[in-house]
Amino acid sequence: MTDPLAPEYRIEDLAHASGATVRTIRGYQDRGLLPAPERRGRANVYGPAHLSRLRQIADLLDRGYTLVSIKELLDAWDTGRGLGGVLGLVAEVHGPWSDERAGRITRVQLAAKFGGEADEGAIGEAIELGVLERLPGSDDEFGVPSPQELAVAVELYAAGVPLSAIAGQLRELRGQVEQIASRFLEFTTEHVFARYLGHRPPSDADADDAASMVRRLRPLAQQTVDVELARAMRMFATRHLEEHLAADVPGGAVATARNEVSVSLPASTIDAVERLVGPGGVVAFVAAASEREVNKRTLDSLVSPPHRK
Repeated sequence: MTDPLAPEYRIEDLAHASGATVRTIRGYQDRGLLPAPERRGRANVYGPAHLSRLRQIADLLDRGYTLVSIKELLDAWDTGRGLGGVLGLVAEVHGPWSDERAGRITRVQLAAKFGGEADEGAIGEAIELGVLERLPGSDDEFGVPSPQELAVAVELYAAGVPLSAIAGQLRELRGQVEQIASRFLEFTTEHVFARYLGHRPPSDADADDAASMVRRLRPLAQQTVDVELARAMRMFATRHLEEHLAADVPGGAVATARNEVSVSLPASTIDAVERLVGPGGVVAFVAAASEREVNKRTLDSLVSPPHRK
């Protein structure tokens, strides 16, 4: 039953209230995304349900859903299967994936952090990369989605890294991290989420379970990357330092403060050891092998009869 007090809209009024264009509204009707209006004489009249539906479509589009997927969800809702669980899952996935809070920074503050003068080219590049965001109605202040990321750029610049190099490194790093994220998502979908999302759209119960699983698994990717990055940085930094120190000393040997010696080995030997123990175990393996040989020779000298002239 129609509520006589409910607001009514002509298509132009609905477009203004929803933020969609008249052409978009008609396109949604043609696709079956929006119910047909009520006919009043020679006029088409829309109601609150149409406005609510347009807002739902806009929200799902903002979250990355296609019109085909949105139609499947809305059809399920219209046939009584419900959308509550699905929209809850959408909200969970679309929500923040870290505890970091976005911030703001003025143009003056930004200039102070990067040499005292505003570099418009660098600012434009930072906006393109999403490190900074333009704020509506303001030319003197920017949004900072990740203050930590901006802080890293500040420290690198202070250490002497040019802004162009920082931006280039971020682009390269972002591509590599996106590959990791994509692989982790494929992995968890195959082994975890397939049971919840095997039918489209999932039931409210399955969507609720999947949303709960997202909350549990969300920090795992970052924790794994943190641990593995720390391991890799230690391994490569150690190797990098040894190579640079060895390059400065004739013969490739470097005496350390603990009277230890770093000796250059043939590449074929290093490759063979890496095949046995992996890249991270080369140093320990060589040290253990050397110590075993020294101990063996010491024992041999103790048990062998003294040499007589």
